[in-house]
Amino acid sequence: MTDHSNRRDILKGSAVAGLAAAAAPAFAQTARPAVTLRDPQTNHPSQPFAEQPQKWPALQRDMKPVPDCGEATYRGSGRLQGMKALVTGGDSGIGRAAVIAFAREGADVAINYYPTEEPDAQDVAKLLRAEGRKVVLLPGDLTDEAFCSRLIAQAAKGLGGLDILVNNAAYQQSKASIADITPAQFDRTMKTNVYAPFWLSKAAVPLMKPGASIINTASVNSFNPGEELLDYATTKGAIMIFTKGLAKQLAKQGIRVNAVAPGPVWTPLQVAGGQLPGKLGEFGQDTPLGRAGQPGELASLYVALAEPGTSFTTGSVFGANGGTGTI
Repeated sequence: MTDHSNRRDILKGSAVAGLAAAAAPAFAQTARPAVTLRDPQTNHPSQPFAEQPQKWPALQRDMKPVPDCGEATYRGSGRLQGMKALVTGGDSGIGRAAVIAFAREGADVAINYYPTEEPDAQDVAKLLRAEGRKVVLLPGDLTDEAFCSRLIAQAAKGLGGLDILVNNAAYQQSKASIADITPAQFDRTMKTNVYAPFWLSKAAVPLMKPGASIINTASVNSFNPGEELLDYATTKGAIMIFTKGLAKQLAKQGIRVNAVAPGPVWTPLQVAGGQLPGKLGEFGQDTPLGRAGQPGELASLYVALAEPGTSFTTGSVFGANGGTGTI
């Protein structure tokens, strides 16, 4: 073999090695500690909750124990970097868990909440702003159609766009009989849980680009209604169908619509009339895992449904119900 051939082979080998070295960072995984497996039966409190009624809509900060929304545990990896999200009911519970996860995945977030929930909203805003994230607080009553329209406009203006809408806020009051459901309760439940997602989605769609997502919070009650939650379950069934129908409409615009259907999860809904008096100690105890869920355990579902990697998933409902086997 000639010296020229040797030089050619050396140069060819160097070029291949250089390409591999250049490509390596794109495929390399950031070094992270090994995942520690945790028993889902015991990684969160399983003892019965004490009776602790609060005036609606209740404050998470006053609950015992305080719900775990992932404040100390959720770790992001840039899955939503640069995206803009609005979450209703984002001050506490499942909405708060989604807000924390979105922010730590790189999104800027607008939080809607009922005005009396200001202390909870300030708590989560302070936490995330200290981490360098942009958080816009937008209090208001979702039963007001005009406010819903303003909310979308305010969120888009405050964030510089809108890529993710999470219709999460809900009204829930347990009543043993249909005779106990007042017209005022039925009206508020319908307007909060069904009308508001309709109004908000209708206002948001014109501002959304292909790749955007709408995520609705449905419920195990969408398909397995609790007898004491007649009006609430009715609205959650409507949300499930709304999700599937809207997904078909918006597919041609490249906007995905999905839902998460939680089972019993420890949130302010439960202490503000969401359970019948004297029944809070039974909440979540009948799941196969033997406990209620914590909001932070659902956060990754919302992230997964918002990120570009699930682009073929639309019109779907994902359960998180402790093993009851529904959805």
